[in-house]
Amino acid sequence: MSAAALVLAPVFLPLAVGALSAVLPRRAAATLTVIAAAATLMFAVLLGIAVLDAGPVRLEVAGWAPPVGILLAADGLSVVMIGLSATAVLAAALVAAADDHFAGGHAFWPLVGAAAAAVNGVFVTRDVFTAFVLLELLTIASVALVALGGARSAAAALRYLFVAVTGSLFFLLAVALTYGHTGTVDLAQAAERADDTVIVGAIIALTVVGMAAKTALFPLHSWLPAAHPAAPTAVSALLSALVIKASIVILWRIVEYFGPLTDLAAPLATAVGVAGAAAVLWGGVLALRRDRLKSIIAYSTVAQVGYMVLLVPLVFTASDPQVAWIGGILITLAHGVAKAAMFLAAGALAAAAGTGRLDGLEGTISRMPWTVAAIGLAGVSLAGLPPTLGFVGKWMLVQASLDAGAWWWLALLLGGGLLTFAYTARMLRATFNPPGDFSGARELTRPARTVAIVPLALAALSVVLGLIPWLLIDVLSAAPMGGGA
Repeated sequence: MSAAALVLAPVFLPLAVGALSAVLPRRAAATLTVIAAAATLMFAVLLGIAVLDAGPVRLEVAGWAPPVGILLAADGLSVVMIGLSATAVLAAALVAAADDHFAGGHAFWPLVGAAAAAVNGVFVTRDVFTAFVLLELLTIASVALVALGGARSAAAALRYLFVAVTGSLFFLLAVALTYGHTGTVDLAQAAERADDTVIVGAIIALTVVGMAAKTALFPLHSWLPAAHPAAPTAVSALLSALVIKASIVILWRIVEYFGPLTDLAAPLATAVGVAGAAAVLWGGVLALRRDRLKSIIAYSTVAQVGYMVLLVPLVFTASDPQVAWIGGILITLAHGVAKAAMFLAAGALAAAAGTGRLDGLEGTISRMPWTVAAIGLAGVSLAGLPPTLGFVGKWMLVQASLDAGAWWWLALLLGGGLLTFAYTARMLRATFNPPGDFSGARELTRPARTVAIVPLALAALSVVLGLIPWLLIDVLSAAPMGGGA
């Protein structure tokens, strides 16, 4: 397979499997989805090797060059995000295949295929209109996935739909401004032709608002804590690990291409950083106040989104923007792996105990120690403690903060880490045996073995990637920010 074909495969393979899953029996659909996710992970590895060898891999679809045709390109960011996408889908599919209760019904399989194709397409497109179309496909699939939670999820899915559509309208205005001002929707060509700093600033501002709504960045986050607990467990894992990453990447791309063209980018970046800081504190405090596992983890995602946008102000102020760029990407990758592990483990505990409330989990650690361990390891990575990938990403952001003389970001990173450690410890404490009871005699409805193994494997992956981060850093450095991919 040629390097260019490797760019297409992560988009069209899950799309084809999703379409087939709609007409196949559950077992066949589950098997195909697992195989497709594993194959996509292999494509990500091959793409990473190609990027290391020769830099960004470009493909003009059907041989038509922009502005008439569509350009797809894979750089380091694309490679690691496709890898995260495949890993999250593989984990969710394995758990959903083992127990249909975690999927919410047969519609899970075609919807996951559509969502994976859309998000992988966003990771490789360099065309803002194509990004808009793919983002809409992702929104439709994601809202439908949330609705699989049954009647109790209808209100949450509807709220998610309203917020996502509002965010889409803001981004559509940004796309229209881009085309109207430059005559193209290709990012590289638009960046070359743009000459009005006010219009470029407006494009960035509209994108920031639109993507903040879709990513659940404070204060536009209210849909996320409602959607996660209402959705089936495998869907919650995908929403947190994968779906919000598409809008994050679009925001980063706009900043990457248009940020250097206008002086308005710096104050807009500061506003994004302030919203991120508020998200870290607000999400962390509310996570501490919740009394249900999935609600705690959902508010944790609100907090972690704040870290993901911190690279935006830092790339404008650090003397070496590449450190902030790579650090932000690694934190986002670490969040995806850890949060998928945490949601799947929480779902397994809740299914075994018959409740997701903290006061109903007493004694579960004796019967399901590895599931509880998965939550603990994932929490360590989210808190940014060594030797996890979360630590590596946070350390690079700390370096960028000190380099920029922005010590307040350092205080935020440390404070957010303490909040993460606190609500993770609260979840773990709830699973302990009652004082004086060492028998571990509580009877539980044990989930399938796969349901217990997958979250632990994901949590362990956070540690493994933290021990060998240079593999990821080399790929990200091979096609750096602004590298013209």
